[in-house]
Amino acid sequence: MTTLHESAWAKLNISLDVAERRADGYHDMTMVMQTVSLCDSVDISFNDTGRVQAKTNLSFVPGDTRNLAVKAALCYLHAAGLEGQGMLITLDKKVPVGAGMGGGSSDAAAVLRALNRHYAALSPEELETLSAEVGSDVPFCVRGGTALATGRGEKLESLPDMPACDFIICKPDFSVSTPELFKKLDQCAARCHPDTAGIVNALHDGDLEQICRRMYNVFEDVDDRRMRTVREIKGRLLDHGALGAVMTGTGSAVFGVFRPGAAPDAAVTELRREYGFCEKARCVGRTN
Repeated sequence: MTTLHESAWAKLNISLDVAERRADGYHDMTMVMQTVSLCDSVDISFNDTGRVQAKTNLSFVPGDTRNLAVKAALCYLHAAGLEGQGMLITLDKKVPVGAGMGGGSSDAAAVLRALNRHYAALSPEELETLSAEVGSDVPFCVRGGTALATGRGEKLESLPDMPACDFIICKPDFSVSTPELFKKLDQCAARCHPDTAGIVNALHDGDLEQICRRMYNVFEDVDDRRMRTVREIKGRLLDHGALGAVMTGTGSAVFGVFRPGAAPDAAVTELRREYGFCEKARCVGRTN
């Protein structure tokens, strides 16, 4: 029985800016995004059931079409004219759920990459176009590396690789509802916006310090008591020597950027003890 293996790399938002709500209900966004080495493992086993299902090591993650990995597989099979192919998608999840790190989107992207490597039915560009039907973050997770994302997040411009660095990623023991945070953002005026153009220029210059000085996420301005914890974690990361720290996505994970080899193990131990999840990671280049 054929089994495909793929890593589902997490993503971080180096910056995140949001414009007003569009007529279709979505918001225009401008984000600099980075793939990192923290990942889920995805195994795809083909069978003759005619059904696509998923199972995970987390009991609360659904295994039907509510799971983006299943939705991605069905979209690919339809596009490739392979409807009726049965498969079981096994997800060993290491990326925390509800962290703003694209865990579900990265699983979907891994399924699309694995199936296209197996069937070779779509070009890389066609695969990214198809992935936008699955979810807004899925095109970036398919492509990977460092990119400027606009629109809903599906319009991508690849950028120079992030300069060599290490990340410490900390997620407190709560998650944040993305629709809830967008609603709160619509009800307030963001005090600050990231210098996206400055970050892009710094990436072209390979200047890690200038990138870190400009990192920002407008969702941190939302009037939500949980943002106090986000600010606390940012402060702790900066105290441990991070060049910059910011929340990723709509949270609740926060990451600090360190020079290569400068991310202290003591910080990981301390933050893990106090907040729950904390891991080191590094940059990952393009995957598609």
